[in-house]
Parts: sequence; structure tokens; C-alpha cells
Amino acid sequence: MGLRAAASALGLGAVLATSAQAAPQPPWLADPFPSTYRAPTAPDLLVRGATVLDGAGHRLEGADVLTHAGKIVAVGKGLRLPTGGREVDARGRWVTPGVIDIHTHDGVYVLPLTDIDHDSGDVAELSDPNAADTRVENAVNPQDVAFSRALEHGVTTVQILPGSSPIFSGRSVMVHPIRANTVAEMKLPNAPQGFKMACGENPKEEDAATHRGPTSRQGEVAFIRSAFLDAQDYRRDWDAYAAGKGPAPKRDLKRETLAGVLAGDVHIHMHCYRADDMATMLSVAREFGFHVAAFHHAVEAYKIPQLFRAEGVCAAVWGGWWGYKMEALDAIRATAGLLDEEGVCVTMHSDSPAEGQRLNLEAAKAAGAARRIGVVVPPERMIRWITANPAKALGLGDRIGTLADGYDADLVLWSADPFSVYAKADLVVIDGAVAFDRAHPPAAPASDFVLGRKAMQP
Repeated sequence: MGLRAAASALGLGAVLATSAQAAPQPPWLADPFPSTYRAPTAPDLLVRGATVLDGAGHRLEGADVLTHAGKIVAVGKGLRLPTGGREVDARGRWVTPGVIDIHTHDGVYVLPLTDIDHDSGDVAELSDPNAADTRVENAVNPQDVAFSRALEHGVTTVQILPGSSPIFSGRSVMVHPIRANTVAEMKLPNAPQGFKMACGENPKEEDAATHRGPTSRQGEVAFIRSAFLDAQDYRRDWDAYAAGKGPAPKRDLKRETLAGVLAGDVHIHMHCYRADDMATMLSVAREFGFHVAAFHHAVEAYKIPQLFRAEGVCAAVWGGWWGYKMEALDAIRATAGLLDEEGVCVTMHSDSPAEGQRLNLEAAKAAGAARRIGVVVPPERMIRWITANPAKALGLGDRIGTLADGYDADLVLWSADPFSVYAKADLVVIDGAVAFDRAHPPAAPASDFVLGRKAMQP
């Protein structure tokens, strides 16, 4: 069977190359739900005279930031604004890259929860401990007020993850938290693919209740290894087909996703709390040759910084969550600072629509706890916890999270030091266009999620 005929028979469409001489593209790279986001056309913007934390470890006093055609073009002093642009006097204020929340359930865990959300919510598919065939973007409700609340507090990019009850939880989606009618209109174009996995209490508790999967930690590990052994077979079949040495494999969405992980094309974000669990999962990753982009929650990461550093894994942590379940009992507030001191990639994360409005203060809380035990993290390093480091973990470190020439013009103008409880996001810019201006709030009607209704009103 020829390549084009095979593509037609498989229904892969654009997944396969159109040239008869070209090797077919692996199916896990296909995006059946492409982004329709379009960056607004915006005039050049010059933010002048601010204290700039650039996300690359520098603090610049009285500095300017210039954007053009949706990109940062210069950061420095005495920059000139081309004719027709907009200049903002930022003296006495601070500028940072846009805040990035690497772990949200915005749009799929919409507060307040209803009865149906409790019984059959969209945050996770619970029919199988292997939900690798699912994509959380198929469930995102763009009306969730968490998006606008995050934007108003300086967040310009979020990763929406499925919940952690399934061991293989499903693919994530990265979006700008802007007003839209569909998730495709919010979705970052050409972003790397993320995938959620989970270990520890959540999946084994779910499977103990439903009798659908492993009920112990050792059972979870065996389940994961077995699934990756199967994915290895699928990947070998696909490689043979691509080399013209075998038939086209039958489409299998679960195996495709895990094969993409093995190929390094799908990035793992793993829910894990205990140090021993994380060490075990790193052993599994080494066995099968894949990389964990970040351990999320990671409350005991401070015990094994050498493993994080050696494997190049980021730790997505909180500023103070503790003790709400057994595997969280050994959490400490200074984790972020201790890991940063050890050279580990640290990022704050929300996991909550409330925390998602205050990631800058989560970083401040964590740094404050570290300072009290003698570990001092200056603002120019701390800002990386909510900008450059999450960008790195998402595979977007060359595109967002830093104020530098050629990066997307996502930035925040703060009324004060962003790590002060008194600071507000005065101006939030995405791709060079003003997405939120505190001095001129949106005139569009408020979401029904904001308006609510009186108790007992039909």
C-alpha cells in the first residue's frame, strides 16, 4: 500500500507527510483540535522607567521595555518609541514577564461545584486508570470566572491539567486566560504537548473504591511499567512502518500518547508527593528512557534535591499547603527556597482558582519561610518561580517567561513590588496587546458565573 493510500485508510490526514518520499509523521504529534487563537493587532508599546525583573536573573532600575509586533524587542534605558506607539510612564512601578501557572484545573473544576460535578465531573475520566486517550481541552468551559480572575492578577499563560485520580490522567492544554467562547480561541498555537500522570494516594484510593485498577503503590508502578512495555511495542511497530518495513499499525489513542512520551514528544507532568515515590518514578523513567518535566506538589522534594538536579526535573510546589492528607504531612513552607539554593528548577503552582490569583504572593510566602531559616532569595531570582521556570517545564522556555529580544510580549506592570501584598497588576499585556488595564476595566458584560443569583431563586 502506498503512503497516501495508507494515510487515507488510517484517516490520519495531515498526520502523514504528503510526499511519497517523506517519512510519515508519528500520529502522537497530530493535533486534532488545533488552536484558533489570534493575537490582536496592537501598536508598539514602551513601558518607561520601571524596576524590571526580566526573568533571566537580572534586576534593572529605571529601565524601559519596548514591544513591537507582539514581541519584546528591547529592554534597557533610554529606549525610543516609534511613531504611533503607546508610552506608559512606569516610574515607581515594577515590570515582570507575565505570570505562568503550570498547574490549574480552570474550566474543568468550576467553582461553585454542583451535584453533577461531584458525581461525574469533567476534571478527570474515572472509567479507567489509564485515561491516556483523553484530552482535558475537550471539557474546558471558557466561561469559568477563574480565567478572568487570573488575568486580572497578572497571569498570562496557564496549563490546564486533568485530575489525579487516574494513573495516566490525560493530555493537558496551555491557554491564555482571555475572554473567549471556545477553548481553541484561548489555546497557545504550536505549544508542546503535556501529559498528566499520578502516583501515590489519589490513584490507589480511587481504584480501591472502584476496583478498576491498582490499589497499592507497588501495583501502580507495575501498572505503569506494563503500559510502557506495551507502548514500546507500538512505537517499534510505528518505526518499522515509517521505515517501510512493516504494515501501518492500527490506531490506538492510549498507546499513541505513551509512545509519544517515549519519543520525547509529549512532556510528563507527574502528580507526586513523597520523596520515595518521586525517586521510584525517576527509576521507571530511566528504565524506559523518558523524561519527567516536573513533579507537581512535590512536598518532599526538599529531601532529594540531588535527584531533581541530576535528572533536570522541575518541582512545582506551593507556598504553604500542608497536612491535608497523609502524604502531605512532611511538607515544609521553605521547600521552594531550599530547592532554589540547591540549583533545582522551582516553580509555584496553584491547583486552585483562588491560589491562581495570587501566585506572586505564593512565591513571596515561600521565600519568606526560606529567609526565616537563613536562605535568602532575592526578587530577581524569585520571579523565575512564576515566569521562566514554569516556561522551561512547559517546553516554552525560548518563547515566554523572560523579557528579552524575540520573546512573546507577555508582561505585567505592577503598582509596586510584585511580592508585596499591596501590589496590583495595573497593566497585563499578552502578545503585545493590552489584555487587562486596571485603569480602564473591561466594558463587556460580566460572566453569569460572576453575577450568580439569590439563594433559592429558580
